[in-house]
Amino acid sequence: MSIPNRKVVNGWAMYDWANSVYNLVITTTFFPIYYLGVTKARSGTDEVTFMGKTLLSSVLYDYTLSLAYLLIAISLPILSSIADTRGNKKNFLRFFCYLGSLACASLYTFTDTSSLELGMLSVMLAAIGFWGGLVFYNSYLPEIASPEYQDRVSARGFSFGYMGSVLMQLVGFALVTVKPFGITDGMAVRITFLLVGIWWFGFAQITFKRLPASKPAVNDGSGRVFKDGFIELKKVYAQVKVMPVLKRFLRAFFFYSMGVQTVMMVAVIFASKELKLEATKLIICVVLIQIVAILGAWGMARLSGRFGNFRVLIATVLLWIGVCLNAYFITTEVQFYFLAVAVGLVMGGIQSLSRSTYAKLLPETRDTASFFSYYDVTEKMAIALGVFSFGYIEHMTNNMRTSVLVLIGFFSIGLIWLFSALQKQRSLAKRKTQVPDYAASHD
Repeated sequence: MSIPNRKVVNGWAMYDWANSVYNLVITTTFFPIYYLGVTKARSGTDEVTFMGKTLLSSVLYDYTLSLAYLLIAISLPILSSIADTRGNKKNFLRFFCYLGSLACASLYTFTDTSSLELGMLSVMLAAIGFWGGLVFYNSYLPEIASPEYQDRVSARGFSFGYMGSVLMQLVGFALVTVKPFGITDGMAVRITFLLVGIWWFGFAQITFKRLPASKPAVNDGSGRVFKDGFIELKKVYAQVKVMPVLKRFLRAFFFYSMGVQTVMMVAVIFASKELKLEATKLIICVVLIQIVAILGAWGMARLSGRFGNFRVLIATVLLWIGVCLNAYFITTEVQFYFLAVAVGLVMGGIQSLSRSTYAKLLPETRDTASFFSYYDVTEKMAIALGVFSFGYIEHMTNNMRTSVLVLIGFFSIGLIWLFSALQKQRSLAKRKTQVPDYAASHD
């Protein structure tokens, strides 16, 4: 059992500290609230005109994010495979970091619906920068920590992310509340967008300094990067097909991720439109969620050590189903606060535990970026379909609560596959004890 290098682990976790401000400030709180206010200010309605088409502002936001995740899903297999074969995953992480941080900063120029197209482009590029970098960031986990420590190291990353994002959230909240130097509410929010870009760019330098250089999986020096990339992706797919537990886990992960990520992205818009909560209360509520999520991530890491990853994931998905059922029926502010606490408990835990579970199920390989690209493509396709489905159902029914019911279906399918993965894991373990040299990698 090799103890992880604390300096390297903390340097790795600092990237979560750096980039999580985007996920909280831009995706979850300040931008959705600001976006709804800007789009409603011109017409006085929830509808906007975008590229000649009229649709609900919340639906446009969902569609924009769906397109971003679809583009990420298409591009990541090639990029991550190239990173493995050429040993330059840190350079790709740096590229996506700079893309995302600059896109966040550019939201400072989004002042009204006359710049709506530019604003949506910035939102899309920021999402690509955030999620595009995560496949390279995640792929370092099996390199810096042995399986015995991966749950804890993964939880450390998420905890750093929640702490950093809460701190940046409080800075933004102070700007909006105090409005120093006589700035307006809108200017305070746009300065917060600028600060998010600077924060992400600046703290990521610690990560880039401390992470070790990755070693290439091939050293022939050929220029066939795209061909090599597809070859690596094909190899990963072939290995996943003959690993029954991993295969079932990825199917479960696909479906419950459709629910988890969609809830996280639309929660503030849901509360603003359906419950008419004020912006200040929403920001406070999201800060509360992040604080509770820190406890959730560490708590589930401890529980997984006692009960096993799959059992804890099953319990967590059941809690998510309960969250969605309650969201459909809630009508008051107090009910939303209780629901927010529940979301916080399961939000960080399921993300952290999913990542470490996948890392544990991987075969021994140096192609970690390629394997984590497969993981991230699964997640991004899930997000694209989940957010698109949520927006499309709202577009067709003009009722956001109806969309919540679909999320319950996604979680339920994921739950079934988790049970299947657990049963297969038990079956293989039992057969290995009966026949010591049993080849556990095949169905």
